[in-house]
Amino acid sequence: MIKAFQDACGEAIYDYYKGKLSFEIIERDDGFFDVSGGPELYFSEPENWLIDQKKSMKYAHGKVLDIGAGAGRFSLYLQKKDFDVTAVDISPKAVETCRLRGVKKVFVMPIEKLDFQNKFDTVLLQGNNFGLMKNLRNAKKILKKLLKITNEKAVIIAQSADPHTTIDDDYILYQKNNVKNGRMPGQIKIRVRYKKLATGWFDFLYVSKSEMSEILKDTGWKINKIIDSEFASYTAIIKKI
Repeated sequence: MIKAFQDACGEAIYDYYKGKLSFEIIERDDGFFDVSGGPELYFSEPENWLIDQKKSMKYAHGKVLDIGAGAGRFSLYLQKKDFDVTAVDISPKAVETCRLRGVKKVFVMPIEKLDFQNKFDTVLLQGNNFGLMKNLRNAKKILKKLLKITNEKAVIIAQSADPHTTIDDDYILYQKNNVKNGRMPGQIKIRVRYKKLATGWFDFLYVSKSEMSEILKDTGWKINKIIDSEFASYTAIIKKI
């Protein structure tokens, strides 16, 4: 479990829920800083979601596992439609916020340590959460684990953004250095800061559609449908082979 002083994301989410001004500063390992879409985005209502997020939710069925639940926006949406939803997040404060907002089943649990006896029919990796796969090797391990905790007709609803559409010179250079160093182009190493809190450094992965297909090879999963959206965003409906 992460320490309280590392829970920058969760603390920002919790403060926003309590009506306080909050934000997240994203620090990349090449010295680049930016302000994220932040806590407000994690509380957005369905009418304000991206097109691919709205359209992809109709593919949810049965028992749902929401990975990287944040403030619980997708879990709450499906709960209201009478889905049996289990939400997980690495952040204790995010999990606390989910509970306060009404998510019925939510646990502190990183994606690498998913531990469930029951099996799911839908796995949500919404809000760019395919990025939680971190890197190629880790992604294949997680996908094989998801194979074991899901039923035969399970789907993964996974959102990402194509990193190759960028026009930012710094990010293009960063991608070139990634490739030079044997990393995937959209594999970024970042940490999140909020007030005096800072997460540890971690990898977050953005992939193109073709890169996602390559990652899925030999994992028991394949892309069944792609839903495009604004900007570089897209959501893949991934099914078992």
